[in-house]
Amino acid sequence: MAKSSHTTTFTAKDGTLYILAMLPPPGSIVAPNGFPADPRPPNAPQLFLDAMDVRIRVFCDEQNCALEPELDEDDPRSWHWVAYQQPRNGEPQSARPVSVIRIVPPPHAAHPNGFEDPNEEPYCKLGRVATLKEVRGQGLSRALVDAACKWLATHAREVGGGWQGNLLAHAQLEVEKMYERQQFVTDERLGRWDEEGIVHVGMWRRVKLQGTP
Repeated sequence: MAKSSHTTTFTAKDGTLYILAMLPPPGSIVAPNGFPADPRPPNAPQLFLDAMDVRIRVFCDEQNCALEPELDEDDPRSWHWVAYQQPRNGEPQSARPVSVIRIVPPPHAAHPNGFEDPNEEPYCKLGRVATLKEVRGQGLSRALVDAACKWLATHAREVGGGWQGNLLAHAQLEVEKMYERQQFVTDERLGRWDEEGIVHVGMWRRVKLQGTP
């Protein structure tokens, strides 16, 4: 498993153990020559490369999204979480990355449908939520989101930008109900928009920051 500055564990519905690992914003090392960038940058941290491997397999290979823009301008400044499946007793293979998310701090551009609110509170954005097909249904995405929210609740100062707990998910429409079960609420003002042929909606969740009432 790749080294991480923060890890926790999760036991899935089938009893498999996963290590949930976090990588702080990796900076320009993931795109040393600007954008477009190599989606598998050779000098990037291993955890970032593991995250990109899962993203490419799900979004590009399975959902037919373009490869070139998969690594984008938000990746250098984002926190990346990866779930590593641990081998069962007696099995020789090493832990493998199977599920990912990223958290992008403020500031952000206008919403995809063009909506802008001059009084909008600074927010973090949850995205690049992907789980390999063979391990879906085990609660991994939810576990990663919960782990990220717990970390964010105690690191608001590190997030910066005046962030006070608002978290926005760009959710694929077909999994809107899954996000609702994770305390996200659809914002009708943001409408629906198309990304790589997939319809998305904007959904909010309030992260309760440590020390707030």
